[in-house]
Amino acid sequence: MPTELITPTSSTPRHTSSRGWWAVSAVTLALFAIVTTEILPIGLLTPIGAEFGVADGTAGLMMTMPGLLAAVAAPTVTLATARVDRRLMLCALVLLLAVANFLTAAATAYWLVLVARVLVGITIGGFWSIGVGLAGRLVGPASAGRATAVVFAAVPLGSVLGVPAGTFIGDLAGWRAAFVAMGLLSTCALALLLLTLPALSPAAVTRPSVLRALLRGTGTRYALLMTFLIIMAHFATYTYVTPFLRQITGTDPAQITGYLLIYGAAGVAGNFIGGALVTRAPRLAFGTAAATIAAATALLPAPGRTDAGALALLIVWGLGYGAVPVCSQTWFARAAPQAPEAATVLFTASFQATLAAGALTGGAIVDHTSLRAVMWCGAGVAGVVVAVTAAARQDELPGTAEGRRFRARAL
Repeated sequence: MPTELITPTSSTPRHTSSRGWWAVSAVTLALFAIVTTEILPIGLLTPIGAEFGVADGTAGLMMTMPGLLAAVAAPTVTLATARVDRRLMLCALVLLLAVANFLTAAATAYWLVLVARVLVGITIGGFWSIGVGLAGRLVGPASAGRATAVVFAAVPLGSVLGVPAGTFIGDLAGWRAAFVAMGLLSTCALALLLLTLPALSPAAVTRPSVLRALLRGTGTRYALLMTFLIIMAHFATYTYVTPFLRQITGTDPAQITGYLLIYGAAGVAGNFIGGALVTRAPRLAFGTAAATIAAATALLPAPGRTDAGALALLIVWGLGYGAVPVCSQTWFARAAPQAPEAATVLFTASFQATLAAGALTGGAIVDHTSLRAVMWCGAGVAGVVVAVTAAARQDELPGTAEGRRFRARAL
């Protein structure tokens, strides 16, 4: 099947009015709800597991299921709906997210929670692959860069606020209330999307041959490898940070919310630092982020036995991981500048698949060894990323030459 790369035409809707920025805000709010819903169980693993009588490792399936489904949904939904109005698709996916949150809150058995998490995974893969590239079409080319930055701000904000917010609500009113709150937020995002989004016919059709051509690129392969390793290291460990703080550090549950919030603030700072560095020195940015995560997780079982030590290491960890998404996205984008939706599909699929694998692997280690062991294992994997980035030759990194080779293959 030949590849068809369709560029925006004069019929492509561009909205420079205030409604366009309201639409950008709606997409950002929806992404914030999606990211927060995805990682919400991290701060609630212990109470959810206790209510349903499952171990911490089994409760970690709440992180595994969305990641696995998102990895499959990213290419599947994008390819299957390539010619469907993007407004319709985004609204349908956010509606699915609201249903998933309310179903989780009402679940009477653990298997119902997992069913709801499957729905979350479909939403993640579909919305990310379709929605993140629409910002420029909503406000026009002159403001496209600023609008895209606003949309991507949902990633660090959702990542850093989701766990502490969920933990805080869970402590006050129970874990079910946290999912009710996310259901209401998703419903608000849906209403705003319906009110502000114009009809959005697909501006580009991503075909399987485009993805295959992209996968043949050296820069893409390095991006896939490093994303796999660093996300594996992070989520194998961070998924179980709340049980670690409760059982090893002995932190009071009320204090954990504050610790995670501080970690989140460090993550926001890391996001902006990484974003500033990766455009000039991608290898240094990725290697530094990996080294920071490796150091924090390796040391956590020792200095992390005290509240002060654990908090200091969480700050270091947050700075390191905060830079990871923007570094990974940048590598994928530079590998295929002519096919941004295809690059986003690969980023979403690889990120989510590894998130699921990391949570699953971490759960197996926790159930069969200890919480300390999972931290050391994560540190070892992050150390491999440092070695890979140090060994990579400059001509193997993604850039404009790689993008030209990709276009030649795709055509």
